[in-house]
Amino acid sequence: MKLSLIGAGPGDPDLITLKAIKTLAVADVILYDALANPCLLSYASKEAELIYVGKRLGQHSVSQDEINRIILQNTLSGKHVARLKGGDPVIFGRGFEEMDYVRAYGIETEIIPGISSSVAVPSLKGIPVTKRGMAESFWVITGHTKDRELPKDMELAAKSSATIVILMGISKIDEIMTIFSANGKEATPVAIIQNGTTPEEKTITGEVFNIAEKVKANNIKSPAIIVIGETVRLCPDYINSYLATNHLVENEKQAKHG
Repeated sequence: MKLSLIGAGPGDPDLITLKAIKTLAVADVILYDALANPCLLSYASKEAELIYVGKRLGQHSVSQDEINRIILQNTLSGKHVARLKGGDPVIFGRGFEEMDYVRAYGIETEIIPGISSSVAVPSLKGIPVTKRGMAESFWVITGHTKDRELPKDMELAAKSSATIVILMGISKIDEIMTIFSANGKEATPVAIIQNGTTPEEKTITGEVFNIAEKVKANNIKSPAIIVIGETVRLCPDYINSYLATNHLVENEKQAKHG
C-alpha cells in the first residue's frame, strides 16, 4: 500500500517527468485533477482504476474529505494510489495535507515533483522570472486564501522589485492591481497567460494601470497566471503590443496635425 503524489506539469503532456510516467504505469488507482492533462492517463495500466476528482473555483465536484477517504480506502486495501495534480503537487495544492492524512495510518508516501506553471509558463513566453540587472528574485503568491481573501503578502510583494507571479488571481485582478498602483507601480508591465503551454493558450500584456480592463475586454478566465515586473518587457507579446500602441499614437498625432 502506497500513495504517490505526482506533479503533472503546467499542461503540455510532454512536460512531465520520466519518474512520473513510470509511476503512473504501475499504479492500481489514479486520482486526477482538472488541471492534469487527460492525455497523461494513457500511461496508466489497462487494469488501473481512474477517478476524476477535479476542482474548479465555485465548482468543487469532489470535496477534500471525500478525496482523502478514497485515497485511504484504496491504500488500506493494499493498492498503490497515484494522485495526479497539475503543476507541482505541493505548490498551492493540498498535496501535503493528503500525505499527512494517510501517513497517520502508517501508509507509505512519496512525492514526485512536477514543473510548476509559475516558472515554466513565463519562461516559455520569453519572460525570465530572474535576469541580472532587472530582477534579482521572484515571488510566487496565491491570488486568494482559503477564505477567498487576498493574502497579506500581496502588500509586501507590491513593494518589492522582484518579479511577482500570481497563481489563481484572475478573480481578484482589480484588487491586486489597486494594491500595486498604490505602491507606485502603475506603469509596471504585466503579462497574463491563460491555459499556458496548451493549444488553448492565450496571452495579454499591458501595465498595472490598464491590465484589469484588458482582462475583461479579452474575456480572460482561470486557469491563468499573472506576471508583474520589469522582465515582462522582454516578452515578445509585450514588445509587439508596445510597438503597436506607439504606432497608433503617432498616427493619431499626424492625423490631428494634418
